[in-house]
Amino acid sequence: MTDLLTSIQAALGLPSTPIPFTGEGALPSVFAVTDLACASIAAAGQAVAELLRQQTGDLPTVEVDRRLASFWFATSLRPIGWEVPPLWDPVAGDYATKDGWIRLHTNAPHHRAAAESVLGACADRAAMAAKVAQWACADLEQAVVDAKGCAAEMRSWALWQNHPQGLAVNAEPLVHFSDGEEGHLPWNGSVAQPLAGLKVLDLTRVLAGPTASRFLAGLGANVLRIDPPTWNEPGVVPEVTLGKRCARLDLHEPADRAVFESLLKDADILLHGYRADALEHLGFGTERRRQLAPGLIDVCLNAYGWSGPWQNRRGFDSLVQMSSGIAEAGRRWKQADKPTPLPVQALDHATGYLMAASVIRLLADRLRSGRGGSARLSLARTAKLLIEQGPGTNKALRPEDAKDRSLQMEQTPWGPAHRLQAPLKISGTPLQWTLPATELGSHQARWF
Repeated sequence: MTDLLTSIQAALGLPSTPIPFTGEGALPSVFAVTDLACASIAAAGQAVAELLRQQTGDLPTVEVDRRLASFWFATSLRPIGWEVPPLWDPVAGDYATKDGWIRLHTNAPHHRAAAESVLGACADRAAMAAKVAQWACADLEQAVVDAKGCAAEMRSWALWQNHPQGLAVNAEPLVHFSDGEEGHLPWNGSVAQPLAGLKVLDLTRVLAGPTASRFLAGLGANVLRIDPPTWNEPGVVPEVTLGKRCARLDLHEPADRAVFESLLKDADILLHGYRADALEHLGFGTERRRQLAPGLIDVCLNAYGWSGPWQNRRGFDSLVQMSSGIAEAGRRWKQADKPTPLPVQALDHATGYLMAASVIRLLADRLRSGRGGSARLSLARTAKLLIEQGPGTNKALRPEDAKDRSLQMEQTPWGPAHRLQAPLKISGTPLQWTLPATELGSHQARWF
């Protein structure tokens, strides 16, 4: 645990002071998932505490609850009388090939279409399995990727260490910080709401980036999420849109591009999780963003890292677990006959909290020096952090009970729900969200 926390503190430039973790037990896993949950959430909390010390002279205390941190790494939402849609498309998942295992990620319609352009139309998992079984892993992975789809062969950690992309990720820092342009920014926050008055433009999807922006919203930030016209992720939207406004823009359309530029000019913080080259292709590369918003705090992530042959490859948590050796190590740990992933999408959630901590570190720097800055993170580099921490545990958590839930009712578009209590306590600074979770595209693309 302390190794994980001190590694993260060093990467973020935070003091290497201990942070208490209350409670006992862990998510049973081949790797120390609960320790990663606690350490990443603690680092985000410590970044807030250091910001407040800089602005007020007083350092708040920080602590993390092990059980609640573990639960939040799965889902924080407890619907009342309704259910969140399934997380996975019916044919997404792991399949046996001629010579091993592969995972197909088909949640987005265009990603399913890409897989079916290679394998043929598949009505269900049985049809998909029959077709996948005729392929060799490496050939099918490459064919699906070439079709602009998402797939990952199951590799061992040893194989990943010798793979060109694994070698590239090994050479990258956990968080890569860069200086930005000058841009004055007053602090309009308070101890109760440290990020009040800050505008966060959120171009992230699914879990990692939205976890970061949800955390920032809980500290008072004004978060506006932007999605393309047809994008949807019904299995996670109720979980990750808490505290945000959500709008849609088509950045291929001139009128919407103009709206986006005006939003970016007024933004203090930009979060994005597209592939490394995607914003460049849209005409909003690093230099253009700096022109539009001098002093911008610009924090981004991708799946497979920022160097090496796969830096622009599409990827998700479950795919990185396959590529980097996590699912193969889990299979051996469970003595199973198929890939065994982590019990939660821990790479996403942890990277999200590390992104949030990076934002707050850069904010403290900007308030002190008047300069913006950027940070880059990746799921694959977070995977390396987790794997190198060593083995997990079978020591289970005490089951969830009613006391773990917030008393406040959240009125969502799908029905009422409770959230779990926040896993992080910062003295004087409660994590609290003023807006319920909402549908994508339910707001106008403007700052409120």
